[in-house]
Amino acid sequence: MTAVPTPATDPPPTAPRVAPRRSLAPDIARGLMLALIAIANVSWYLWGHEGSVGMTPHVPAQSSVDWAVQVLMTVAVDHRAMPLFAFLFGYGMVQFYRSRLDRGMAPRIVRVMMRRRHWAMLLLGLLHAALLFYGDILGAYAVAGLLLVWIFFGRRTRTLMIWIGVLIALMVLFALFSIVSAISLVYFAPPEVIASMESGSFGMGLVRDYAYGQPYLVSILARLAVWAMGLLPGALLLTPLAVLLGWVAARHRVLDEPWRHTHLLTRTAIVGITIGWLGGVPDALLITGAIGLPESVGWAFSGLNSLAGVACGVGYAAAFGLLAAHAEGRVRSTATTEPTAGPDQAAAPTDRASRKVRRREAAAAEAALTPAQRAYGASVSAVVTTTAAEPRALTRALSAVGQRSLTFYLFQSLMLAPLMAEWGLGLGVRLSTASAVGIAIGVWLISLPIAAWMDAQKLRGPAELLLRRLTYGRHDPQAAGRS
Repeated sequence: MTAVPTPATDPPPTAPRVAPRRSLAPDIARGLMLALIAIANVSWYLWGHEGSVGMTPHVPAQSSVDWAVQVLMTVAVDHRAMPLFAFLFGYGMVQFYRSRLDRGMAPRIVRVMMRRRHWAMLLLGLLHAALLFYGDILGAYAVAGLLLVWIFFGRRTRTLMIWIGVLIALMVLFALFSIVSAISLVYFAPPEVIASMESGSFGMGLVRDYAYGQPYLVSILARLAVWAMGLLPGALLLTPLAVLLGWVAARHRVLDEPWRHTHLLTRTAIVGITIGWLGGVPDALLITGAIGLPESVGWAFSGLNSLAGVACGVGYAAAFGLLAAHAEGRVRSTATTEPTAGPDQAAAPTDRASRKVRRREAAAAEAALTPAQRAYGASVSAVVTTTAAEPRALTRALSAVGQRSLTFYLFQSLMLAPLMAEWGLGLGVRLSTASAVGIAIGVWLISLPIAAWMDAQKLRGPAELLLRRLTYGRHDPQAAGRS
């Protein structure tokens, strides 16, 4: 999302105030995201299969249905669900910061809370990996959050956009380098070099066997080792771009007020998903054998797929935002009109010179803000909106899952690991890709009525309660109220 409205120049509030009714869009996006996460992660549990499919986590297809599912996942799910998660993680960081300032907390205290929150996520990620799932991403996102908040959180949006451009350029160069290197090896390297690379490869199949094909206590060490090896690469290479994009979108309330950004969301969804799916086609052709590259250079399109995955993840977030806006049916109240003053409410200029002047004025206005005001982003829209009708049961259930996304992310592992592992029911050794994906979708579907019931009972997710306790510490207003 690069074409964004200009940020508001009003400082964040310094006293508690009544917040507007919460938009369902961010929560619905997180709820749908968890479906993609379940589908993407389930192949990591399929131990006991001979070999793996290229650089993917998939096991060799046992039928044409497996083959079709793997192609579809390579194009639309693999390397796309995690950037979506990272984007929404970054978006949620700004929401967390803004909401605490709205309650009257000092910016310095909120920054301390964010740091505690990320350290707590790192601890939860370690436990998650050790006990259940070595593909945990909480740890990597926690490390990325610690570093990015320290370096960038209070910087100008223009600075964030410059670094987003730098990261995109680096990913493009890496993608090109990977493709050129693979082609060079195939055509110019001696055959014995290619053969030695294939014989020395360390496949996903062996990782899965250690993580889920061993007794439980032994498997803990295997999962921890794999998680630890991927922690810094995941935090430093794969996560920052999506998180920064999430910050920029959150500063302008793109998902909090999707009815104000329908054109931006529509363009982002179309362009992002198109780039994402097209970028996955070469890898899909590679795993089907349509592109005849040796297994030793199966990484040829990994850079391209990672870059396309970020575009696709952001595109999915935009599409989910549009879906949520439609589901909510929000319309402007006929009793109010949008103010004409202020940078957020001013009509967008149509000619290039006027747009350039407006961007310059916005940049100057943002430069005059404090870091806390920049991180806070745009003020809530002055336009009053009403919903055409109460959200449907499915919409409420998706939102309820999204509000408890940490709990139900861990819930997936709590269900899948005992089903698949040798120390549980041991289904992983007998399932193919298609049947495993069916189970993953079933686990996600089970989470919907559970979350809906918790929402009806006004219950928070247990993981969210634990994270809150570790985040707030002595600054918890609820604890202060009880004492």
